[in-house]
Amino acid sequence: MLHGAYHVSTDDIRAVAGPVLRHRIITNFNAEAEGLKPDDIIQRLIKAIPVDEHEAEQSGKLPKIFRSANIG
Repeated sequence: MLHGAYHVSTDDIRAVAGPVLRHRIITNFNAEAEGLKPDDIIQRLIKAIPVDEHEAEQSGKLPKIFRSANIG
């Protein structure tokens, strides 16, 4: 709302992913053995977020429930 948008964008999610998830991710032995830190895992998650809805639909990464309904 502060920036004139009425919904959350993928850029918004990318912007807050680190601060929100960093303290919630606890690595297991395998991740620690590979040298993975929570920030590395967050970066992998951010890369998995589609850039736009069209790309998401093509890759199949956007579940049907999240697609906007064409009401009209």
